This record gives sequence, structure tokens and C-alpha cells, in this order.
Amino acid sequence: MRTITILRQTIMLAVPFINDILNYDSLSIVGLQKNTGKTECLKYVLARLPLERKSVAVTSIGIDGETTDQVTRTQKPEIVLREGMYFGTSEAHYRQRRLVSELIDVSDENTSLGRVVTARALTQGKILLSGPSSTLGLKRWMRDTRRHNIDLAIIDGALSRLSLASPAVSQSMILATGAAYSINMSQLVQRTAFVVDLINIGVTSERNLALLAPLESGMWWIDTDGVLHEMEAVTSLAQQVEFHGMDRCSTIYLAGALVDSFLEKVRKNKQLRQVELVVRDFTKIFVTPQQLRLFEKVGGRIRVLQKSKLIAVTVNPTSPSGYVLDSEALCDKLTQAINLPVYDLLKN
Repeated sequence: MRTITILRQTIMLAVPFINDILNYDSLSIVGLQKNTGKTECLKYVLARLPLERKSVAVTSIGIDGETTDQVTRTQKPEIVLREGMYFGTSEAHYRQRRLVSELIDVSDENTSLGRVVTARALTQGKILLSGPSSTLGLKRWMRDTRRHNIDLAIIDGALSRLSLASPAVSQSMILATGAAYSINMSQLVQRTAFVVDLINIGVTSERNLALLAPLESGMWWIDTDGVLHEMEAVTSLAQQVEFHGMDRCSTIYLAGALVDSFLEKVRKNKQLRQVELVVRDFTKIFVTPQQLRLFEKVGGRIRVLQKSKLIAVTVNPTSPSGYVLDSEALCDKLTQAINLPVYDLLKN
């Protein structure tokens, strides 16, 4: 029996990227669009993690584990937790659990479905996940899990303008893409590769981190002497953004979103052409590839305060309408474009 157990553990750890996940204390699984296989990826990971080596907790930015998508009306895979796994979900969905569990904590974090409950599964079973809905709440939940000696926190994330919680708070990330994002393979590869480029944007200097990390709102700039100044405009979305007196500017920081119009204004200002633009994380960047290339061409660069290590990309070659891309060709083209492993988990 011991030989069989060891063999099973070896097979589980041989599964692509599972070993890589074990090197980090947190993981986000993020979909570029609904129906790109994010939940299938989460199920794949949860079924294969070696719980004898790592204690695991899982939560979701949105709602995961429903049998039917409330927007597209398509069938969704249910979330199955193994005995010993921890989970964070809303009070409403905790009452609907189909497993025996031990209550660990009820936080002050309120969602539209009640407070966030953290519990431990005492039996295998199904669960609806609906955890913290803000970045602050997500960070707090992750911090609380460490108090209970949990080694790995997994976040079911989302890349959406509607999401208030950032998946970039985790140390590592898996990105799910597929035909639901685009049924044109070349376009799908290009669009996915651009998101990967954003995820891989480097972290700013230690000096900038110390000055900018505490700033939760507004727009700021740092001069060549390292002195921090507040800009008059509150957001990059403002119609009028003035750059008066910023001739010695080395860094501009946006606590909110970076958009095309602001990037263009900075690029066209001769005194700012080689400036470093800093945002909190890649989810704050809403620019087109064209504008980004033009900005970099004149010497500008974008940096972040925090980033995740992208471990792998997964694909779902089938669109909600039933259109199917060639899985092998898609994986090959994406691998070449992003220089990272790409997997069709259902095919594997």
C-alpha cells in the first residue's frame, strides 16, 4: 500500500505546473473572459495539490461553483473540495455547502451575500465560493489564513473592469484564455500575448516603492532629487491634466487606472517623454498595444508596485457558441508568442 501511495503522489506532482505552484504562498487563477476554462483550471489544481505537503485555502473574487452561468446560461463545472482543504465564502453560500466542515472564522468583511466565512472541509464535497470583493478584503483574508498556518492561498480571480479586487495581490498566477476571448486564432494569440506582457511588467525601484506604496488615491510625481509631489488632477481620466512645473520629473504615479488618453498626453509632452509611469499592478492598465508601443518608442516605460509570477497559461479551444479551434496549433502558437508553457487541461 505504501508503494501505491508514493506512486500516486509522484504522478500527481508530475502534472504540469503543480510543482511550480508549491514554490509560492498564494496563487490566482484568472480568466481573460467567461468560458475560457478558469474553473476547470481551478478544479484541476485542487484535485492534484499534495495536501500532505501543503495546507491549502481557496476563495473567489466572484461566485464560483454554480452549475449554470447566470450571464451566458452555459453549463459550469462545480467546485469539489477535498477533505482538509480550507475555504472562504459568503454566509449565504456557506449555508448551501454540500460537505461537512469546521468553522474557523467569520470576518468583518461584508459582501452582498453576507460576511466572509472561513472553514475547513472535514469531508469531500461541493461548495459555492464567493469571497472578498475588494483588494483590501482579499489581502486581509490572505493574511488571516496565514494565522491558521495555511501554506497556500488560492484565489479564483477575474480580469474585469467590474472587479474591485485585484488578482495581482498573489505571488503567482495562472492565466486562462480561449475561443471565448476570440475565435480568430491569430487575434487570440496577439491579445493574450499582450496581457502576458502586462502581467510581466517589472516592479519599480525600491526608492519609489517606499514613497508610493502608502498612496491609495490621486496622482503624484517624483522629481530627480527623490521628492514627492501631488498633481492637481485627481485621476488620469480627467479631461484636463496639467504638467506645469514638472520639468525635473522622473516618475509619475497613478493610484487609479492608466488609460490611452493619459498615456498619449504624457508621450506628447517633451519634458516627460522618458518618464517612468507607475501603477499599483497590471490590472490598472487599460491601454492599447499601439499606444504602449508609441510611449516606449519615445523612451517612456511603465512599472508596477506589485506583480505576480505567471506560471502558465491554459486554453479552452471551444467557444460558448460551439466553435472549436485546433487545440494543438493554438498551444504551439501561444507558447512561441509568450515563451511560457501553454496547456489544454481537458485534452491533457
